[in-house]
Amino acid sequence: MKKSAKKPSVEELKREMVRLKRESSRRIKVLESQIKSQAEEMERRGKEIEGLKAELQRKEQLLGENKRALSRLKKENSSTIKALELKIKEISEALGKKEEDLQELRKLLEQREAELNRLKGEIESKERKLTEKEMEMESYRKTVEEKILQLETRIKELEGKEEGASGEST
Repeated sequence: MKKSAKKPSVEELKREMVRLKRESSRRIKVLESQIKSQAEEMERRGKEIEGLKAELQRKEQLLGENKRALSRLKKENSSTIKALELKIKEISEALGKKEEDLQELRKLLEQREAELNRLKGEIESKERKLTEKEMEMESYRKTVEEKILQLETRIKELEGKEEGASGEST
């Protein structure tokens, strides 16, 4: 019997085989379940990756469009800026010319004011001289009138004397 204790019996081997089959079947089911879960996870991640790739492609396309739009805006802005700079330069030049013209007009005005002041001075001087001449003429007229009156008086006196002398002589 020692030999039978060492060697398993056919029944024991069959039981061990059934147990191993059950255990391996159970393990296979667990592994299949894990594989199925992992396959589903991989499929889900694959779809997620495809979605992310599509979104990345869409964003890259949008980025390209934005870069082109930015480049176009830069060109347009550059053209606008150049046009504005040219306009500013023209306005500055025109303003400088007007400032020069204004300076010339100011000089001319100063000259005219100086001439006006000189002429006013001459007029005042001539008016004083005219007033002096009028006063001198008035004085001369009075003197002449006085002399005329004196002469008329003298003539009358002389005429009176002549008439008196001619009346006496007649």
